[in-house]
Amino acid sequence: MADKNKKWEDNVPGKFFVDDQCIDCDACRTEAPSNYTRNNSHGYSYVFKQPTTPEEEKACQAALEACPVEAIGKE
Repeated sequence: MADKNKKWEDNVPGKFFVDDQCIDCDACRTEAPSNYTRNNSHGYSYVFKQPTTPEEEKACQAALEACPVEAIGKE
């Protein structure tokens, strides 16, 4: 389970976040490319845009469920 106390500072404020357990597998960026991106310098994903539509909300939830190491959280 993702830990909100260990979330990356790159995450924009909001309900979804990625914490420091991210293994840069690309699952979230595949599921929700409009909301997740990669920190190229350090090799991890983070939320750059919180969902604003029902479709994006569904995609972000799918990304959370697809994460193999449970690095995506939802507040």
